[in-house]
Amino acid sequence: MTRRLGIVAGLGALLATRTLLAEPGPADAGVPAAAPLGTSASSACVEHIPEGKARPAMTESFPARAKAGYAAPLHLEIQHGLGESVLPGGFKLQLDSPEGKALGRASFVIPALEGPAAPRIVRTQSADSAKTSVELAFVPMPKEAGPHTLTLPSVPIAIARASGELITVCTSPHEVQVDDPTANEPQAKPRPNPAPQPQLEVWTAAKNVALGALIALPLGALIAFLLSRWLRRARPLPPPPPPRPAWEVALEALALVRGKRLIEQGLTTQHFAEVSQAVRDYLGRRFGFDGLESTTRELLQHLEPVRPQNELWQQIERLLRRADLVKFANLAPERAECELALEDAEQIVRRTMREEPKPEPPVIVVEGVPAGVGEQRPVSAPPVERPRPNELPESKA
Repeated sequence: MTRRLGIVAGLGALLATRTLLAEPGPADAGVPAAAPLGTSASSACVEHIPEGKARPAMTESFPARAKAGYAAPLHLEIQHGLGESVLPGGFKLQLDSPEGKALGRASFVIPALEGPAAPRIVRTQSADSAKTSVELAFVPMPKEAGPHTLTLPSVPIAIARASGELITVCTSPHEVQVDDPTANEPQAKPRPNPAPQPQLEVWTAAKNVALGALIALPLGALIAFLLSRWLRRARPLPPPPPPRPAWEVALEALALVRGKRLIEQGLTTQHFAEVSQAVRDYLGRRFGFDGLESTTRELLQHLEPVRPQNELWQQIERLLRRADLVKFANLAPERAECELALEDAEQIVRRTMREEPKPEPPVIVVEGVPAGVGEQRPVSAPPVERPRPNELPESKA
């Protein structure tokens, strides 16, 4: 009996000792409780709700277990007004912001926003309210191998009101048990790399070439159009050559008649007609009228204002009237008469042609002789009166 009582007393003392050890004592003043591995002591997200506006109802769900390096989705169901939109500009969390730094300290990263784990936003609405489902992916990346308990910090969710004002709602922190990717596989072996994913990369050189081509093609077309218009522009015609003097044309025509030798061939009528035509054309050009379309009487009337010398006047009248008889009266001129008509025509042209001014003689300077000594200067001559364009020498009294 005494032995049993001692055993019972020993068991009671042992239970009392274990109870005292199991009950936590009072925490020391000023010493915070140790936070689990990977959790953040404070959240960097700050909510902003306008005054008089109730906080939108939001339901959250996050998986309790995840694998390191694999995306864990955060599902949100947000009830809001019809005129409000959730994440109007998409989910964009800057890594250098306080929220982004808190996410990095908690050993979480955000996957590529253009990849398969991109955020998904689905909006449904009814007659008086709207609901938006948001799915955001976060990848736990513990720094050490083995199981860890991480805490996903609060994430800001922006809601735009119809007035343009923004509402910021913070999600709640979520704990997740993170295991290694091969934790449940005995004697795990390395796996091959996953299949490559297509990536979008800006080809700067091709972009610059395309932009340059888009600018150069219209500009080149415009320059080509303007150049073609400029090449096809109406250009001023070059000035015509100065007309040849009438006496040069007449002497050339008479020389051509002489060179044909029409008299030796017996073509006296043709010889007389060509000589008369050359003289009529010359007188018309020389004194400003149409000599070929004028009759002999009209031609002599045109010469009346300039009244040449009597001998020259008689010579012109004799030649023209003799040519009229040959042409209209079928008179056959003799050979001597044809030669005389050609000589008279040449004399008429030479005696009525205008004299060209002669260049002054050059001054000759002898080398080695001082200026003014032995200089040969042109001798001044009295001015010579030259006939004006429409004047012939007057007859002598």
